[in-house]
Amino acid sequence: MIEIKNISMAYGEKTIFSDFSLLLSSPGQYAVLGPSGRGKTTLLRLIAGLEQPQRGQITLPKDTRIAFCFQEDRLLPWKTVLENVAFVCDDFNKARRWIECVGLSGEENSYPSSLSGGMKRRAALARALAYDAGILLMDEPFRALDEATHAQMLALVREAAKDKLLLLVTHDETDAQGMDVIRL
Repeated sequence: MIEIKNISMAYGEKTIFSDFSLLLSSPGQYAVLGPSGRGKTTLLRLIAGLEQPQRGQITLPKDTRIAFCFQEDRLLPWKTVLENVAFVCDDFNKARRWIECVGLSGEENSYPSSLSGGMKRRAALARALAYDAGILLMDEPFRALDEATHAQMLALVREAAKDKLLLLVTHDETDAQGMDVIRL
């Protein structure tokens, strides 16, 4: 469970959250929806501890591991797809399985610079899913994918997160079907 209690957060004069509270149960799947600039990414960054609220507190279960799939791919350019995925799990066999799950078999030895945008997204997804975490934070993880691949990756993420806490930021209402929705 994640408890967000009375947090306030602003960037300069722009208030993102003011006395915002939220309780997220685990396991659970949540879709975060809202227009650009409403704080969806900031919420994930606060939960991950990458930013601190100016007021209030965020409480996570002790020793919880968090996997974060950012809006940007953030692949290490000097590492192959296999090395990028194995980087988070130290297990090349596990990394290969996730690479296969995202449809990148045959690209294990490719470097990010040789991949299409959609392939980079899937490599980033494989890396996030390979990390043994109880909380999955996903910030628009399907945006560079064609419709069919988008649907396949959404199903994969939902299945992988069935016993975890998933927080999925999306602008696609269909991604949110069957999830608890948080509107910002």
